[in-house]
Amino acid sequence: MNGALKWKLIAGFVLVFVAGGIAGAALGGFYARHLFFEIHRSGSVGDRMKERLRTELKLTPEQVAKVSPIVDKAAAQLHEIRRDTGRRVHEIMAETHKEIAANLTDEQQQKLQQIEERHRQWRHRHGLHESVPESPAAKP
Repeated sequence: MNGALKWKLIAGFVLVFVAGGIAGAALGGFYARHLFFEIHRSGSVGDRMKERLRTELKLTPEQVAKVSPIVDKAAAQLHEIRRDTGRRVHEIMAETHKEIAANLTDEQQQKLQQIEERHRQWRHRHGLHESVPESPAAKP
């Protein structure tokens, strides 16, 4: 085997390795994003819990009927906690931005408002636009 062929083979193996790594990272990122946002969709937590219990415990239809209201109640409580937590986080961030804005120049305040708008748009795109009050810092 001559030197040129040896280097071509090495380069080929490295290329295949890098392509595999990129493909794996892309698929892993897509799966993680899908899993993260599916878990946080409203209503799906209870459905997932019921399905997991049904399959792993091999529940009968009668058992599923008895367990479903319990799981639905827990899912509703978890949704309420998640919504309240989201509201509290938003309130803290809005107050923080309001306090920060008092120390900024007009140009910096405009940039802060742009950051808040990008965040609002991101939340809307990802279905996280529950009734949350608008940030005081974003108001003119």
